[in-house]
Amino acid sequence: MSSFGIEEEFFLFDGETGLPADSAGEQFRQALDSQRDGEVQNEFLACQMEHASAICQDREQALEELAAFRRDLAAQADSQQLLVAGVGTAPIAAPRPPELADNERYRQIGKFLSGIASEHYICGLHVHVSVPDPQSGVMALNFLRGWLPFLCALGANSPYWKGADSSFSSWRTIHSRQWSVQGIPPYFKDYEDYAARLQRINDAPAVPDSGHIGWAARLSDKYPTIEIRVADSQLRAHDSVLLAVLMRGLVDTALSGKHVPADYLPEILDLSLWQGAKHGIGGAQVDTETGRSATVEDVAGKMLRLIEDALRAHGDYEFAVISLRNLLESGNGAVRQRVAFDQGGLLHLLANAHAEMQM
Repeated sequence: MSSFGIEEEFFLFDGETGLPADSAGEQFRQALDSQRDGEVQNEFLACQMEHASAICQDREQALEELAAFRRDLAAQADSQQLLVAGVGTAPIAAPRPPELADNERYRQIGKFLSGIASEHYICGLHVHVSVPDPQSGVMALNFLRGWLPFLCALGANSPYWKGADSSFSSWRTIHSRQWSVQGIPPYFKDYEDYAARLQRINDAPAVPDSGHIGWAARLSDKYPTIEIRVADSQLRAHDSVLLAVLMRGLVDTALSGKHVPADYLPEILDLSLWQGAKHGIGGAQVDTETGRSATVEDVAGKMLRLIEDALRAHGDYEFAVISLRNLLESGNGAVRQRVAFDQGGLLHLLANAHAEMQM
């Protein structure tokens, strides 16, 4: 049975201005990274932090750990008149370059990326799903390519940028396209092909280190996992766990050997990812096999039918069906952010996101 781990990135905001709270991340990390499962880490910016869960065997374990950490983080923020939020972009920011976390690698990346780093106010959800060996990981990676755009749409939670609605549900996805290596990974013949091509990329002067590989999914160079990085950070722990369950179901289905990956056209995959970022769950998707328009409900149903056996093997099928239906009916993060904004502007949006951390 496969296991999974979840990495969640969060922003810390000033409770009065709504601006990112520089220098808060390291202080919070030290306060929270003790006597708990998983690991609390610095992120690229000083106003960010990341929680990496322990290895999870089931969704209940994951939900309990993520919810407990979020409650503790929100309480710590409350004590200092700060707001903490699982949002894919900072809705507003000061008109100056952000303060980077106190980390030499981050300083080097900031210098290398320069103008890109000066606007890198983005947070993501990264899910690691275990694979038995690298060759199996490449098999899963090839299979996932066609589903990454829809996972982006489901996990879209970054509509606001520089104080205004970007008109995209996942502006983080669009912003990330500025990196030198990004988007849907190419098809690989086998692990030998993957390793050789990755080495050529890493040898290029446009790639400072292996962590710069920004594909929406990749093999981890630290763990025996495939790392799926296509979703924005989520407002609620429940939504993060739902996405992780769906991702594990896709990986397990790929490794079952019952389904051969479709011969996806790279341009259709790229277009589909863009459209998923544009509409989220609020508009038409692109069927990655045919290139034709499809409804969100049709693509969701197709996914659930495809991964039903894998979901049932982990006892996740009913949870996935009900949770996905609720998400489509009540709205994902992008939808809920827009509702909150309409009710009271950006500060209300952030206060609402802070409240959802504890749900």
